[in-house]
Order: sequence, then structure tokens, then C-alpha cells
Amino acid sequence: MSIAAPLPPNEMERIIELSELDIDYSEFQNSFKDLTKLAAKVAGTEVSLINLIDTFTQWSIANYGLPLEQMPREDSVCQYTIVAGEGQFEVKDLSADERFREKTYVTGGPRLRYYFGIPLQTSTGHNLGALCVLDKIGKEITPEKVELLKIIADEIVNRLTALKVIQNLRMRVKDSTDAQRKVAHDIRGPLGGIIGLAQIISEQGDANTMEEVLEFINLIQKSGNSLLELANEILSTDKNASSTPAELKGQESNLTTFKSKLEKLYTPQALNKQVNFQVNIVSGAEQTPFAKTKLLQIAGNLISNALKFTQVEGEVIVELSLTTGKFQNLLTIKVTDTGVGMDQATIDRIMDGTASSTDGTSGEQGFGFGLALVKHLVEGLKGSLQISSRPGEGTSFEVKLPQKRN
Repeated sequence: MSIAAPLPPNEMERIIELSELDIDYSEFQNSFKDLTKLAAKVAGTEVSLINLIDTFTQWSIANYGLPLEQMPREDSVCQYTIVAGEGQFEVKDLSADERFREKTYVTGGPRLRYYFGIPLQTSTGHNLGALCVLDKIGKEITPEKVELLKIIADEIVNRLTALKVIQNLRMRVKDSTDAQRKVAHDIRGPLGGIIGLAQIISEQGDANTMEEVLEFINLIQKSGNSLLELANEILSTDKNASSTPAELKGQESNLTTFKSKLEKLYTPQALNKQVNFQVNIVSGAEQTPFAKTKLLQIAGNLISNALKFTQVEGEVIVELSLTTGKFQNLLTIKVTDTGVGMDQATIDRIMDGTASSTDGTSGEQGFGFGLALVKHLVEGLKGSLQISSRPGEGTSFEVKLPQKRN
């Protein structure tokens, strides 16, 4: 049975800030693999993970030594790290801790024993996730190495922020030469962090007997070059200006690619729950582009919520459609499940933002923030949310989002 972990006191603000990064959790492995390897080498552990934690799921956006991509939030160790008051969280023996000893990563598979995690804290004080190192045997991480891991954690946050800046500026670069100058300025900060990290590791390498110092610096230099390549791409002449309207650009999606992305991210959760999960396109505008801003956060929370409240062998069906109009298009995301359903009073509490947490059909812990976040994001995009449900008859969520025509 799961033991409830304490929630951060600012949980709603935390998940809103995470959603503002507008992250596609499946596309960051190459951007952060150097830092996961670096963390494992510094700590002397077999495994290192960079985990971001949303309302329902822990997403491993980069991994070293363990090909993990996601797990339910209530099963993770990092859920404790994001509420750790000391700025770090350590478990000497996972198999001896009642919170973790029955987890599959302890009883089977990698048989992990040691865990050390550091929160990924933003400038506003919110912990979006954790950098963690793990091993099959006990470890002793010295204070010097803890400081190095904290520097790496700060660099992860810097890089996430820089990538978001690049993402935003790419959308506006054709209209603003000022934005071109700004991206170069904003990238200097993360690059400075990379250079500083390389210097510190170089200076303390001998003291920490880390033979791979040169390899570390090499990795960091490669990551710095990656950021510079992004900057050069943005600062160069926009070669896509003459693209056809149907050609997707960096911040665009279409029904076909959106369907594929949802299947990739949420099919593992459905298989784990033994729920039939389908994503269907119900219009003929499959290739018409639309802005992908916050779409994964909205659809993902609705899907995770539906899976949570659907019994084994039930169904969760996602329907995507795009209605084209003269002045704007309308994207519709409909998520329907055969789960436990809810009464009108519960629907009213969701719509007015006063709904409380409820455990799922298989004992999954509820945190009470997923649907509140969806409502917040939909309203921010000038869209609408409708809920249809009856106790014992399942639930249907329908989101409509206006889209600018290209």
C-alpha cells in the first residue's frame, strides 16, 4: 500500500511554473545526457536521472545507466526530494525503508539500494523535479561532491530556462531583430554556467580523485556547442520564411503528430493499468498546422486523470479534431473514459476550483491539482472546458481551443 508523501506547500504554483516551460518530456534526452553522465561520474554511482514531476507522473527527461522514461508519481523517490527542507534527500538503503522497500525497482529489475537527490529549484523557489543518483550498493557522497551535484542541478535549471527562451524567441524571430540580439544575451548565462562548472570540476578533480575530469570537460564543451548551434540557427536568416502553410515549424503541430505524441507518452501508463487506450482523429484536417503551446500539458493531465479513475480492462478514448474557419480554427480535444464517473456536485467543484483529491481505482494517490491546472491553462488560452459525467457511467472532458489561421 502506498504511503502518502507530503506535498509542497506551493504545489499549484509549482505545477503552473512547470507547465509554463511547455515541455515535451520525450525530446530532452540529447539535451541533458551529458549532465546525467557527469552526475553519475561525480557521485560514483551506476545510475543518474533527471526527473520532472507533474501532477500524476515522474518524467525522466534524461537518464544514465537505467533506461527509465516515466513512473507514477506516488511510486517515485524524487517526490520526497521536492519537499526536502535541507535541499537534498538521501536514502542509504531503499530496501530497509518502508516507503520504498516494496517498489519494483527495489524488489526486482535493477534492485536499487542507494538514492541521493537534489531538487531542481527555479529562481522563484519552486522545485520542478530532481537530479538523482542511484546504485545497487551503498554509497558515501562527500560534501565536496554534494556541492558539485548542486552545481549540476543548477545547470539543469539554467538549461531548461535557456531552451524555453530559445523556443519563445524562435516564434518571434522573423518579426524582431531585437529578439535576435536578446537570445544571444540570454544564452550567455547558461554558457557561463557550463564554463564555470568545467572550471570547478577541473580545480577539484584531483582532490576528489575523479580520473574522468577531461572526459567531463569534453562533455560540457559539447553541450555548450549545442546551445551555440541553437543560437546560430535562430540568429541566421530565416530560411523557412517561404515554407508552405502546411509545413510544420518549431512551435507548431498537427493532428497527426499530436496523436503520435500522445500515444508515445501515455500508452505505457495505459498498459501498466491494463486499460484500452486509443487516440483517434475525427476530422479531415490532419495536416493543418496549429500552435502546440500547452497542448501536451492539457491533454496529458486529462488522459492521466482518466486512466486513474478507470478500472482494469476499461477504456480511455481521445478524440482530436480541427474545425477550420474563415478567421480562426478550432481545436477540440475530447477525453472519454469508462471509469467511476462523478456527480454534478463534483463537476461543479472542479469548475469552480474547489475540488479535492481522490484516490484512483487501483489505489493511485490523488493530489487534487491536475484538473485545476487544466482549467487554468485552458482559460489562459481563451478556450473552454466542458465535463459530462454520471456516477458509474464514466466521464467525458471536452476542451475547445481557438487557433490562429496561418
